[in-house]
Amino acid sequence: MPATADEERVPSFTELGMPPSLVNALARQGIDKPFPIQAAAIPDIMAGRDVLGRGKTGSGKTLAFGLPLLVRLSGRKAAPKRPLALILVPTRELAQQVQTNLEPLGRGLGLRFKTVIGQTSMFKQIDALRRGVEILVATPGRLKDLMRQGACDLSDIEIAVLDEADHMADMGFLPDVTDILDQAKPGGQRMLFSATLDKDVDVLVKRYLDSPVTHAIGPVDEPVDTMDHHLLLVAPKEKAAITAEIANREGRTILFARTKHGVDRLAKQLVQAGVRAAGLHGGKSQGLRTRTLAEFREGTISVLVATDVAARGIHVDDVSLVMHVDPPADHKDYMHRAGRTARAGERGTVVTLVLPHQVRATAAMTRRAGINAPRVRVTSGDAELVRLTGARPPSGIPIEGPIIPERPRREGGGRGRQGGRRGGRSFGNRGARTTHNRKDNSRPRSAV
Repeated sequence: MPATADEERVPSFTELGMPPSLVNALARQGIDKPFPIQAAAIPDIMAGRDVLGRGKTGSGKTLAFGLPLLVRLSGRKAAPKRPLALILVPTRELAQQVQTNLEPLGRGLGLRFKTVIGQTSMFKQIDALRRGVEILVATPGRLKDLMRQGACDLSDIEIAVLDEADHMADMGFLPDVTDILDQAKPGGQRMLFSATLDKDVDVLVKRYLDSPVTHAIGPVDEPVDTMDHHLLLVAPKEKAAITAEIANREGRTILFARTKHGVDRLAKQLVQAGVRAAGLHGGKSQGLRTRTLAEFREGTISVLVATDVAARGIHVDDVSLVMHVDPPADHKDYMHRAGRTARAGERGTVVTLVLPHQVRATAAMTRRAGINAPRVRVTSGDAELVRLTGARPPSGIPIEGPIIPERPRREGGGRGRQGGRRGGRSFGNRGARTTHNRKDNSRPRSAV
């Protein structure tokens, strides 16, 4: 299919002002053409303007703000404890994702990075800040801790980025965010990226961004056209078997449960059924969470079972199916969970298991999300279930040994080993009946 006129006019990274070393580093990663949001936002960020970015997850916003940030700071050196740029994110996973994407590129420009997140060594973070880092990637809670200890001074921050600001608002971090931004250098460049601009996010925009240039790539509240949605109506006694059959499909799959205990219980039951699955939630140690994601990306495990902590901060390519084992609390959560599939133009499928008492609420939620999700009544092993999801019966032979062994940590700060409760016939049922105002039933600080 020939390229359209719009596609032909997309500038190259060189034309956007990226230096040859950066262009070559991107090419080695297989990135040779800017995404639309990158082509649109980079010139304004390079010019020092405040930018408000709106776009679906997977739109390429990390490089959109990251590349010009690196170029603008190239060759600069930060004083001890006084970084020059701050990228503030809501979750540990997103912080590590940003660091992974940008640090190798920044290293070639002589820039030092440090990730500041909870459940990791504060001593190492303090030591790195004392030696000097140009770019700080941080979650609000840990950064506030370091500021209180005098280990980090933000008065030299020239560029501040708020990534996924709506998620920070949802998690109750806005008081910390405003405290942090109030300490940054006055008159510096500010960027805010968010899927939505309602309520508190709009307050941040008005308070901290000066005549921002807005870049919205596509209607962010509309569903992705490469994503198929289905509501699977299931009987309570069949939910466990259907969940296991879908989890045992070919391809990378993410399952969402409402609570931490629901995640642990579901992952354990899948492993007992012979499915290579592992759980991810805010109660697990940071080391275990990092290893779990690495194993999922590398294909050692094919099924990730997660709470909403994974709905925004986890970016893994080639996830072909997302299943809501427990329907999400609202339409925003539905869209953020669903956004783990159909990324960067790939196709994906989103299915929701719906018990009889959940039909009305789930149908209303998908309507609010603008989703056309046909209802299909399915039973274990039927042809329609196989056609829609690729479901297949698991072996029933338990996988021996830990899927991802927990390593002992030298430092406190997490709850360590998490075991799922015994009992419960169907996956995630107890979690499905509980709704909490705060995601993942945890305090704000526990998510950082």
